[in-house]
Amino acid sequence: MLHDFISLIYPRNCIACSNSLFKHEDQICNYCFTNLPKTNFHNQLNNPILNLFYGRVDLQLASSYYFFKKQGSVQKMLHAIKYKSNKEAAQLIGYWYGKELLENDIAKSITTIIPVPLHSKKLKQRGFNQSEEFARGIAKGLNIELNTTSLIRKDYTSTQTKKNKYERWENVENVFDVNHEIDLSNQHILIVDDVITTGATIEACCLPLKPIENVKLSVLGIAYASM
Repeated sequence: MLHDFISLIYPRNCIACSNSLFKHEDQICNYCFTNLPKTNFHNQLNNPILNLFYGRVDLQLASSYYFFKKQGSVQKMLHAIKYKSNKEAAQLIGYWYGKELLENDIAKSITTIIPVPLHSKKLKQRGFNQSEEFARGIAKGLNIELNTTSLIRKDYTSTQTKKNKYERWENVENVFDVNHEIDLSNQHILIVDDVITTGATIEACCLPLKPIENVKLSVLGIAYASM
């Protein structure tokens, strides 16, 4: 009865479709959990995200959980995470994806997970890093340590949302660096972002990591948005 009373005051709705959640559902209703557009790129040796980085960055694995479509349920879900500070949803989605990735042999060789970092100024403004919370869920699902200190964002940059492909790359060029106090040699590093579009941000993250001895790189996003 207490649960029902609280639900009247603070209704629990699915962050993807806004329908009411049943007691056993958390953040996303069973219908959306089943029908959200998954990419399944982690099961494809040749996929659009991997092709984004072809000739730019050598990757072991490149994937995203969902396809992104404007005005679609995935965009609504991402807005709930980003603009309503829904850390729990980001972690839950990441955990689901982490569990699915346990089926992938390449994913099982990952040794450390690094989310795309925010600049300290933007982190203070926003209050949290949605990529980090998503990565936290993946780390839990894969049972791998989350690393939030090895990759540093040196410069404050404007949002990538309304920029074209070249402007996106120019906006993030040389803004990331590595904390050399932490040894990343011989690691298989998974870089995690929220939405992968042109790959400019992730490529900028990979560049300072590439020279590290015997390092392997993989990338994941919550969603993939083709331009």
